[in-house]
Amino acid sequence: MIARMSPEDQREVEQRAAVLVAQHMALRDVRKAMGKTQATVARQLGIKQENVARLEQRGDMLLSTLRGYVEALGGRVTLNVQMPGLPPVELEGLGDLAPEAKKRGTSPRSTPSAAARPRRTIAA
Repeated sequence: MIARMSPEDQREVEQRAAVLVAQHMALRDVRKAMGKTQATVARQLGIKQENVARLEQRGDMLLSTLRGYVEALGGRVTLNVQMPGLPPVELEGLGDLAPEAKKRGTSPRSTPSAAARPRRTIAA
């Protein structure tokens, strides 16, 4: 079917497919797309390469863990909630470590903080 399309339409289909694939990447794929190795990410996070490999295979993790991983790649994590009949809401503060927890390298679970509580803002 695609072979019967004009070259212009074929390029458009390929570009759209690339966008769809890029929107559904695993953590490993994002890291590779950024040209980084597990060892590089591990050094930036202060953990072993084998732990980065385990992290990339996990389906469930703390938001602070995901945030640290994405920031090590040079990115930023945002979390939007979509509710019926309401505009999207961006949750803030989730995955933030309290300043004292950052210094000690502990997780937000071991250091309760007002900064770790979700705040809602309406995304523009």
